[in-house]
Amino acid sequence: MAPSESIRIEVGDGTVSGAFARPADAFATLVVAPGAGSGFDHPFLVGFARAMSAAGVATLRFNFPYREAGRRLPDRAPRAVEAWQAALAVAAARSPAEPVWAGGKSYGGRMASMAAAEGMPAAGLVFLGYPLHPPGKPEALRDAHLYGIDLPMLFLQGTRDPFSGPAELTPVVARIGRAATVQWIDGANHSFETRGAKRAPADVGASLAPAVADFVRANRA
Repeated sequence: MAPSESIRIEVGDGTVSGAFARPADAFATLVVAPGAGSGFDHPFLVGFARAMSAAGVATLRFNFPYREAGRRLPDRAPRAVEAWQAALAVAAARSPAEPVWAGGKSYGGRMASMAAAEGMPAAGLVFLGYPLHPPGKPEALRDAHLYGIDLPMLFLQGTRDPFSGPAELTPVVARIGRAATVQWIDGANHSFETRGAKRAPADVGASLAPAVADFVRANRA
């Protein structure tokens, strides 16, 4: 397993924490951002990154500026997009021979898609629980920007996710077109926990890595 290197990423006039891990046999790099309620060192994200490394994908995890500053309210989209652009640029500089993908848990993945919609040069997108709408408000879809993105997209989603279940996400993925794929985790909620299965967050994150690695490998240019 590749060791993780602590790094600092310049975002505007400040910096944020990050961690980069590159296996010797890396065929791609995935920049992955945390959800709104956690940081880059959350066990779910660490477990996911370690499993991706074992599968041959380098990873860069990073904090958003609000988290780095100790605030609870997530950054607005322009600031989050700025952080994403900076993180992807750092990953690209460290991965000159491999495609660089972008993704994340919930808010982190949605902000990656907004950055891609604004032209961030990612090779593809991976969503670990896409927050398509606020819980209990399926009419308030956050999907408009997705239809202008011409990149491979993988949605990993629990069938019990209150931020988007099959009834809401399936038609959105169909409308995006052939570039998008959704894989449902039966019985999983927004944290990918399932009833009757007690697992540590790191193990939950790691369990998603094989599907992501397979998708990235299958969509190499």
